[in-house]
Amino acid sequence: MTPATVLSERVETWRLKGNLEEFRGRRIHTYFQDGKGPLLVLLHGFPTCSYDWRYLVDLMPDRAILAFDFLGFGLSDKPRDHSYTLSWQADLTEELICRFWDEKPAFVCAHDFGSSVATELLARDLASELRFELAGMLLFNGSILVERSNPTLAQKLLRGPLGPLAARFSNEAFFRRQFASVFGGAHPMTDADATDYWSLMTFNDGNRLGHKLVSYMDERVIYADRWHGAVSRWQGDLHLAWGMQDPVAVPDILDGILEMRPELPVIRMPEIGHYPQVEDPARFARVLAESLGESRSSL
Repeated sequence: MTPATVLSERVETWRLKGNLEEFRGRRIHTYFQDGKGPLLVLLHGFPTCSYDWRYLVDLMPDRAILAFDFLGFGLSDKPRDHSYTLSWQADLTEELICRFWDEKPAFVCAHDFGSSVATELLARDLASELRFELAGMLLFNGSILVERSNPTLAQKLLRGPLGPLAARFSNEAFFRRQFASVFGGAHPMTDADATDYWSLMTFNDGNRLGHKLVSYMDERVIYADRWHGAVSRWQGDLHLAWGMQDPVAVPDILDGILEMRPELPVIRMPEIGHYPQVEDPARFARVLAESLGESRSSL
């Protein structure tokens, strides 16, 4: 951590709930909560981290849960010389699931960036290459069909030819404006949210890596046939949920997924934006329980 980075008491509390696990020589901040299965594996999005799930885990105290920061995010290592591929992050996901849960079934809940890691897991399962038993999956607010997405200005800058320069000169004021813009009107970003997430991004100078981390958007184009095909062909317990005020992973993406798989169960959250698990965690906990088949109460 750089001397200038100060973690709030809220973030420090989350950090202390987890541990650093090593994978291929890199340290990964990992939260594991033992409980009833299947193991709930929570995959976060860009540019945030497992801190996204802090409210949800408190609402599910009896559930076995695994949540971690992908390499380059949050409290995990942020090497400057690493090639940040989704395949590497999927390898990490498999390893941590096997390490904490052995061969027992796991249910994956994936948001944004994490949804592409999740579709790679689907592809591996279809090829009988997955190292764990995939009991089911919930995908929500992820730009799986990248051609239908509406990236933020920050994402466009980082992905463009001046990406390294944009990352170098990233600052808190710009981040706050961009981050606030993806929340729904009924549940706006709080000042505490912005403070916490900026400190997590700047931890170990992670904000200087944005141009490398955003390369996942290019991979969504390169591997579209593999990942879209996996969504179309995987015949397991697959669910969708969507914050319908999302300005990035817009509802048109949900429509496109349903064109591929019209029979998929979907829960629409009309008043919520890009971060359902942060904006209205109680509502999202009910959505997740429904996907897990544990509650049929009114949503």
